[in-house]
Amino acid sequence: MCFFFVFVNIIMKTSYSLLDSGDQSKLECFGDVVISRPCSVAVWRPKLSKGDWDCADGCFCREPRNCWSWRKKIPDEWVVELEGFRFKLSPTDFGHVGVFPEHCECWRWMEDLLGKTYDRFVRKKRPCEVLNLFAYSGAATLAAARAGAHVCHLDASRGMVAWGRENAALNGLERAPIRWIVDDAKKFLQRELRRGRRYDGVILDPPSFGRGKRGEVFKIEEDLPEMLELCRQLLSEEPLFVLVSCHTPGFTPMVMRNLLEQTIPSEGGCIDQGELLLGRENAPNSVPSGTFARIGWADG
Repeated sequence: MCFFFVFVNIIMKTSYSLLDSGDQSKLECFGDVVISRPCSVAVWRPKLSKGDWDCADGCFCREPRNCWSWRKKIPDEWVVELEGFRFKLSPTDFGHVGVFPEHCECWRWMEDLLGKTYDRFVRKKRPCEVLNLFAYSGAATLAAARAGAHVCHLDASRGMVAWGRENAALNGLERAPIRWIVDDAKKFLQRELRRGRRYDGVILDPPSFGRGKRGEVFKIEEDLPEMLELCRQLLSEEPLFVLVSCHTPGFTPMVMRNLLEQTIPSEGGCIDQGELLLGRENAPNSVPSGTFARIGWADG
């Protein structure tokens, strides 16, 4: 038995673990499924041996074309627990599995902020309204709903919105006040403005490039500034937070902060920025996996 499987047996009860990284790859454990995937920023040397990496259940490769290869048969779908949530996972053609663990800290930040301001909305006799754009399979939606918010979950992919609904049901949130919307993000924001809707919190995790449900093209460098401006106009008079993240090369934490600060007045709030990390901060072989910037108005 190789060392790798001894290591995995020790950590199996933690549903997600970054086992190792290096040589432009990352080795991860999702429940009892271990996978290796490309990771261009991991230019350092791995800590585990090649033999340990070769024991992975599956490997995703981008060349010559996106494809998975498997050492053993795994279920088409399986469920893991992360941050107290249950998520359905399934390998996709893009090398994703249905959840991005690097966002965990952002979920915790948002839930903490919602918890601290719960009484504010009780006094107003209305719920906190949160908009989640490019919402994927709904992890941030579940975090906001669990903290008591009413959530509008929007994604251009009908399949991803259905996946989000499944995750809500897995967590007993199928009857939570969540609006499930399949639409182009920019057009939806424009319609919400005309309808006079307002939101206390906004979450954006835009792709580098994407298409809306009718083929609308989204390019982050061209469209994110305008989208942030639309979000600013949709904020309530006493907003709670704006959280924007991305995985686009070149969009450093300071780039994200500059974009956010230029668009959203942060007076009275706290603004910060940072890297999305797989693994613990400052731990050996932790992997930068994106960036974020955010404003919170906990005392508003």
